[in-house]
Amino acid sequence: MPKLSIVKIGGKVIDDLQSLSEFLTGFSLLPSPKILVHGGGASATKLAEQMGIPVQMVEGRRITDEKMLKVVVMVYAGWVNKQVVAMLQARKDDALGLSGADFNLIRSAKRPDQPINYGFVGDVKQVNTKKLRKLLEEDIVPVVAPITHDGAGNLLNTNADTIATELAIALSKQYDVRLGYCFEKSGVLSDPENENSVLKNLASSHYQQLKEAGNIHSGMIPKLDNAYRAVEAGVEVVKVMHHSDIHRWQPDVPPEKINFGTTLMIDE
Repeated sequence: MPKLSIVKIGGKVIDDLQSLSEFLTGFSLLPSPKILVHGGGASATKLAEQMGIPVQMVEGRRITDEKMLKVVVMVYAGWVNKQVVAMLQARKDDALGLSGADFNLIRSAKRPDQPINYGFVGDVKQVNTKKLRKLLEEDIVPVVAPITHDGAGNLLNTNADTIATELAIALSKQYDVRLGYCFEKSGVLSDPENENSVLKNLASSHYQQLKEAGNIHSGMIPKLDNAYRAVEAGVEVVKVMHHSDIHRWQPDVPPEKINFGTTLMIDE
């Protein structure tokens, strides 16, 4: 099967133009086919605060009421998405910015109100792989914002890590998928206070131990929970890495020779 790189960029990189530029230069060096999924960084929080809209987070996930939904759509599917697309065009990547509503790309269902009412937050139910494959076959680089829809005219805020995972799982039937989560850290840290404590490999049981001990917390929990779902579903390679390492993540390099970041594994 052909190889496909799916990369999610998030964290503080989105908010720092120099870091984002460095990452996109590296991403542009990856051969097609490839897909970029982005988060929104702190931009939505900053805009909400400027508008006097309360910001609520639970375990790294945003509570999205009606007012906040408008903010995240404006920021994620608007400013951030089009900025990334324009910067990729400048690097000769023929990028196309999309939300889950475009092309009926990603359909979701509103998350149940119990045990926590997250508001207008969607859980992915269907990925339109047919449309994605057509784009990829034309050497178009989809740039996917973390906004989905429910098929009944409603937009939903959806975790970008979740979107990357769902795309990887859905497309793994037609491609050998490499899924990378890029942010400002060099990988998964065994000690959050020590930047040099990067774990080269992380088995799911060890992850659970680190989570229970509080070494992994906040936004890293949904990121890694999503990443392990991809591993369990058979995605070829799943890695957490520093954004500056993306240019080294070439699909012709065997996974065992990639000596940066953290490779996620499930226990035998």
